Amino acid sequence: MVPCDNFLGSNSVLDRPDWLTRLDSRLRNQEEELTLVKSALADALRRLSFYDQQIPLLRRQVLEANTRTSGASDDPTVLPQDNGAFWILPPALSNDSSSPATLQTGGRPGAKRMQGSRVTVGTQTEELTMLTLRQGQSLINGHDRGEPIQLPTDMGERDCIRGLASSSHPDPIKNSFGIQGAGADLGFASEGQSLPKELQTQGDRCSIPDACFDEAEDVGGSPSEDSIDKVPGVGQSQPSAQPLGHEAATSPGSPSEGSSTPASPVPTVQSLMANKKELLRRNSSSDKPTKAKQRLTKKAASSANLLNRSSSLENRIKDPSLSPGPLSARRTNYNQERHSVKMFLRGRPITMYIPSAFLNYDDLRMEQPSEKLQLDWVYGYRGRDCRSNLYVLASGELVYFIACVVVLYHVQNRTQRHYLKHTDCVRCLAVHPDKVRVASGQMAGVDKDGKPLQPFVHIWDSSTLLLLQEIGLGSFERGVGSLAFSTVDEGMYLCVVDESNEHMLSIWDCSRANKLAEIKSTNESVLTVEFNPQDSSNIITTGKSHVYFWTWSGSSLTKKQGIFGKYKKPKFIQCFVFDTNSDVLTGDSEGNILTWARVAADVRTLGKGAKETYQISKQTRAHEGSIFSLCLCHDGTVLSGGGKDRRLVQWNPSLALLQEVEIPEQFGAVRTIAEGDGGELLVGTTRNALLRGSFADGFRPIIQGHTDELWGLGTHPSRDLFVTCGHDKQLCMWDGGEHTLAWSVTLEETGLCADFHPSGKVVTVGLNTGRWVVMDTETRQVLLTNTDGNEQLSVVRYSPDGDFLAIGSHDNFIYIYSVEESEHKYTRFGRCTGHSSFITHLDWSKDGKFIMSNSGDYEILYWDVAGGCKLLRNRFENKDREWASYTCVLGFHVFGVWPVGSDGTDINSLCRSHNERVVAVADDFCKVHLFQYPCAKPKAPSHEYGGHGSHVTNVRFTHDDGYLISMGGKDTSIFQWRVLGGSLPRSRSLSSASVSSQDAGAST
Repeated sequence: MVPCDNFLGSNSVLDRPDWLTRLDSRLRNQEEELTLVKSALADALRRLSFYDQQIPLLRRQVLEANTRTSGASDDPTVLPQDNGAFWILPPALSNDSSSPATLQTGGRPGAKRMQGSRVTVGTQTEELTMLTLRQGQSLINGHDRGEPIQLPTDMGERDCIRGLASSSHPDPIKNSFGIQGAGADLGFASEGQSLPKELQTQGDRCSIPDACFDEAEDVGGSPSEDSIDKVPGVGQSQPSAQPLGHEAATSPGSPSEGSSTPASPVPTVQSLMANKKELLRRNSSSDKPTKAKQRLTKKAASSANLLNRSSSLENRIKDPSLSPGPLSARRTNYNQERHSVKMFLRGRPITMYIPSAFLNYDDLRMEQPSEKLQLDWVYGYRGRDCRSNLYVLASGELVYFIACVVVLYHVQNRTQRHYLKHTDCVRCLAVHPDKVRVASGQMAGVDKDGKPLQPFVHIWDSSTLLLLQEIGLGSFERGVGSLAFSTVDEGMYLCVVDESNEHMLSIWDCSRANKLAEIKSTNESVLTVEFNPQDSSNIITTGKSHVYFWTWSGSSLTKKQGIFGKYKKPKFIQCFVFDTNSDVLTGDSEGNILTWARVAADVRTLGKGAKETYQISKQTRAHEGSIFSLCLCHDGTVLSGGGKDRRLVQWNPSLALLQEVEIPEQFGAVRTIAEGDGGELLVGTTRNALLRGSFADGFRPIIQGHTDELWGLGTHPSRDLFVTCGHDKQLCMWDGGEHTLAWSVTLEETGLCADFHPSGKVVTVGLNTGRWVVMDTETRQVLLTNTDGNEQLSVVRYSPDGDFLAIGSHDNFIYIYSVEESEHKYTRFGRCTGHSSFITHLDWSKDGKFIMSNSGDYEILYWDVAGGCKLLRNRFENKDREWASYTCVLGFHVFGVWPVGSDGTDINSLCRSHNERVVAVADDFCKVHLFQYPCAKPKAPSHEYGGHGSHVTNVRFTHDDGYLISMGGKDTSIFQWRVLGGSLPRSRSLSSASVSSQDAGAST
C-alpha cells in the first residue's frame, strides 16, 4: 500500500486492525506448514525403523543361504527358510533378471505364485520410493500356507492387516513398504513381469481391497478419479514399466549374462545401508523449501498403497498443481481432466471450475478491452493539511489539487480539466506572474515494485496542459513543501523548499531548469516562501517559530532571523503577504497580524554596504486562534482567514477592520483565500470544500469532498447517483450528471459499505461496529437500525429482485434478511455459516436464490439462500451459475486480474460492467485497471489509469455503464471516469467532459 503521506495521522499497529488480521492469518499458515513438516519427519522415522528391522534379517538370510543347499542348490535364486518354504531372490540379488520372483512352499504340489504388484509414488517423502524404483522391486508378504488368502472388498487398512495375519502367525509389523510378520518370508517382484501362462488359470489369489489404499491428494483439490490402481485379477494383464526392468538387469553386483555362478546379495545389503544414509541426508533441514513444499502436498502412503500403485518415476508426469511455488507467488495451473484451473495466493491453492460455456479453455485469448476510461470529474479538494493551494488563472479557471491531480475548474462553465503527469500526491502550487504557467510539486513515493519515486516540480502550461520543465528530479528529499515564482523579473526564477530534515532551500532558472543556489534553511517546519515582489534578491520564509529574511547573490544565500523583541514569539507563523508599502504582514498562531517594516541598516554596527532590515512596527489583534491565510486584494485591502473562529475579515491598508463574515461550521475553518473577478472571493476550507461568494451575499460551496479515508460506495440502479461513506462518518449522495453533492448526513459510526435497493428508494449502510442503517434516499430519514455481531461489516448487497438483503461481517458470517413492506420491514431469514475468515465480497445469482462469497483467507463459497442458507459443498455444480453482479475478487471469470507475485491483498475491489464486457479493478498501487471480461487467464493485459494518491478502495459502474466511479483511500478523492469505446452508451453530452493533459490509460 502506498501512503499518500503522513498527514493522516499515526500508522501504529493499533490504528491498523487489518495488519493484525493479516499477521494472524500468516501465523495460522505457518502452524499448518509446521504440522505437515512434523508429519513428514514422523514418516521418515518410520521408514528408518523399517530399515533397522530389515537389515539384520537380510544378513541372516545371506548366511543361511551360504550354509544350506537342501532343495535350493540347483537354483541360485532360491534360499531355504526355517519353516520349510523357500525365499526367491529378486533379479537384483541374482544373476537372472528375467525370472519372476515367486513364493513357494517346499515340497508341496500345486504351489502358487503371486503376481508382482505395482508401486505408486504417493508419499510426502519421495527418496525412499526412488530407492525402491531403482532396485526395480516391490515388497510383498510371504506366506507359509498353501491356501491363498481372500480378503473382503469392504475391509479397511487395519482389517486388511488383520486378514494377512492369521491365528497361526505372529502379529504383523506394519511399515511403509508392506506388512511383515515375525519370521515371515520377504519376496521381491519386478514391475512389468507377468504370471506364467500355466498359473494364470489358477482361481485362487490373494486380493487386496481398494479400501486398504490411501489416496494421494493435491493441495486444495480433490483426488483424481484414476488415482487408485486396482490389483488385476487372474487372466488380466498388468501394465509394465520397461525402464525399471532395465535398471534391475544392470544393478550393481549382478554377474554377466550367462554366468552360472550364484550372485552374492551382500553388495545389495551394503547398497541398502548406503541408501539409508542418503535418506537421512535428503531429509535434513538443508532441503530446498520448494522441494519440501512439494513433498508436503501429498499424504503418506500406507503399505497397501505401495503394493498396488504404479511406481515409474521416470515415466510419471508430474501434475503441475502439486507445485504451489513460493508463498508470495501467484501461479496458475490448468487441469484438463478435472476441468478446473488452480491459482496460488501466498502459497494457498484456489481451485476454480471452468464453466461449460468454455468449450476449449486453451483457445481463450486475453486482450485489452476496446473500452477505455477518461477522467471526467474529480470530487474533493485538499485543504485539510495544505496551504496556498488555490489560485485564479487568466482563463478564469480555478487551479487546485487533490491526490495526484491538478484540477482546473471553470466555475461558470462547470467544466474541469486535469493535469495528470504527477506520480504521487501533489503538495504545493505556484502560479507564474503571467497567470498561465503553473508550478506544482509532489511528494516522494514508491511504485508497485517497492522502488522509490523521487519528488520533483513540474512547470506546465495551463492553456495546453503541456509540460514545460521538470525541475529537481533527484535533488529533493521526501517531497516539495513550498514553491514561489519571482515577480519583478517576469518569473525567471523559482524558489523551492523541500521536506527534508534541513528543509533545503534552492533557486532554479525556470527556462533552463538549472539550480542556481542551495542552502540548508532550518530543522523546523517551513510553511511558506515568497520572493519580494520589488526585489528578487530578497526572499522570506516562515514556519515554526521563525521568520527568515534571505538575501540571494549569485550562488550564495544568507539569512537574517526576524527579531520579535518585546512582542510574544508565536509558535507558528503560518502565512505572510507583502502590502502596498512593501512591508511584510505575518499571521501567526496567536491570532495576531504583525507588520514588519523596512528600516535602514545600522552602518555603525554592520559597516558600510549593510542592507536594510525588517523590524516589527505594529501588532494587530485579528482572530481568536490561528490565522491560516492572508490575501492582498486589487484595491489594496487585506483579507485574513481564521482557524478557530472561522471568520473571514477585510482590513483597509492601515489594518482597520472593514467587514467580516463567519464561514458555516459544516465547511470548517478558512485554509486559503483567493480573489476572483469583480470582487468575488474564493475560500478553501479545512474540511476540503471550496466556497464562492462575497461579504454581502455570503458563501456557498462549489466543490465538496470527504475528509478521511473512504471505503463504502454504491451506485443507483436507474440514475446517475452514487453514495460514498468512510472514516469521517459522512454519508454523501452525489449527482454524477450535475457533478454536485446532492446531500450529506452524519452517521454515528464509520461507514464501510453501502448498497441501493433495486427500487432506488432506500440505501443501506454497514458500519464498523456491526450496525447497519437503512435510509430513505428522498427524505434522508433513517428507516431502520439493526446490529449483527460486534465486528465491522464489510459488504451489504440486495438481491436482484430486492426480496433479500445479505450482510457480510468480519465475524465470518453472512446474515440474510427478507425485505418487505416497501423496503421498510426487514426480518432475519437466516445466517450463512461456514467461512473460516472474515467476509470480504459477495454477489447474488440472477435468480436471487444463491450467493457467491469471498473471505479473508481466499475462500470461494456458494450458498443456497432459498434452501435455508445452506453451504453448497460441491462447487463444481455452481460453475455455470449466472451472477447478477460480479464484485468478488476471486472466481474463475476474474482470476486473471491478479498481478504476479501478489500477496492476496493487492486488489481491494472489482466490478463487472452491466453489459458484461469489461471488469474494473481497484488495486493497492493507486491504479484503476480496465480488463476484458471474462478475465480467465493469468497475466491478462489491461488499460491502467493513475491519478489516485493512495490505495484505491472501491470501484463501481453506474447504472448504464456510462461512468465508472473510483475512490482513493487516504487521499479522500472520488474520481468519475467516462467509459469510451466498445458498445457502451454514447448519448452523453461531451460539453461537460474533462479534457486531460494526457491519455490517462496506459497499456499493461
